[in-house]
Amino acid sequence: MTLREQFTAELKTAMLAHDAPRVSALRMVTSKLKDIDIAARPKGVERVPDEEIVAMLRGMVKSRRESVDMYRQGNRPELVAKEEAEITVINGFLPQQMDAAATEAAVAEAVTETGATSIKDMGRVMAALRAKHAATLDMARVGPLVKAKLGG
Repeated sequence: MTLREQFTAELKTAMLAHDAPRVSALRMVTSKLKDIDIAARPKGVERVPDEEIVAMLRGMVKSRRESVDMYRQGNRPELVAKEEAEITVINGFLPQQMDAAATEAAVAEAVTETGATSIKDMGRVMAALRAKHAATLDMARVGPLVKAKLGG
């Protein structure tokens, strides 16, 4: 089942259960997906692949985490709760992330594979990690690990 089909099925289930917060979050996701599909049409792409949908979902989670921080600073617990609920819904569609030990192992393997010896090689290591583990690694958290491994 593709991510698109999962969104549709989950939306129907949430609507039947009268789960308004989940329906709202899923409608937001499908709306963002339609925007991305429309933006890709000039490139000759009718529907973006699942890899791009995963990237879109990660971006949505990142933006909500930033909002949560701002709402906490502004003492708005009701908005924090709303954003965290949306993060939970979106995370349900993302592939399971690697744990810390597996991430460390993947970084070490990529450094070895690319023959990286200094911080100047960081781009090659990151590209190797992205090519091999894009769906299961949070590249923003991996960057500092690679930098530390290369002595940066």
